Amino acid sequence: MPRQQVEEPFKINQKITAREVRLVGDNVEQGIYPTDQARKMAQEQNLDLVEISPTAVPPVCRVIDYSKFKYEQKKKTRELKAKQTKVVLKEIRFGPNTDEHDFAFKVKHAQEFLREGAKIKSYVHFVGRSIVFKERGEILLLKFAQALEDLAKVEQLPKLEGKRMFLYLAPKAAAVVKPATKAAAPADPKAEKKPAKPADAAPQPSETAPATTDAAE
Repeated sequence: MPRQQVEEPFKINQKITAREVRLVGDNVEQGIYPTDQARKMAQEQNLDLVEISPTAVPPVCRVIDYSKFKYEQKKKTRELKAKQTKVVLKEIRFGPNTDEHDFAFKVKHAQEFLREGAKIKSYVHFVGRSIVFKERGEILLLKFAQALEDLAKVEQLPKLEGKRMFLYLAPKAAAVVKPATKAAAPADPKAEKKPAKPADAAPQPSETAPATTDAAE
């Protein structure tokens, strides 16, 4: 099967259909030119005429190396994607009768998540008739937010949705700890040069010094 032709994001050279264009850039005298003249100006520099703003009147064009231009555009796109951080949302579930030990355990986990930059969705799940304790659930979630106030800010106060009451927390910028870079591996002690023996301890020329190996160390 023939390879599907990829449509170029910009019109270039002969594909520019406007009668006249506005040239911009450093390598031309800026102004409005007939399109044929603008193309000729690009050809004289062994470059391309590229329509960068087709909706302008007249369209705006640059005289540039189109291959290099596309490469720079792709590079910028990759850099923007790299800078976009994916938001991780961690869930922490409570019951309306969560005891102190379990509460402290969940607070500890939430602290770790927040330091890693994750958001927290904590909720109290009401089973059966426990829905009558919704006030208790609200107090529990507010207590949870208070326990994390050094690391987190409240994005949404406790809100009842069906049988669950939700609280949303986001990490404070100062609380996020970047992963530490790996320390350099320590040098192999066997690779280190052994100190020379004192001159008076050296064997006499007529003697044979005993051989040493790593296994004998």
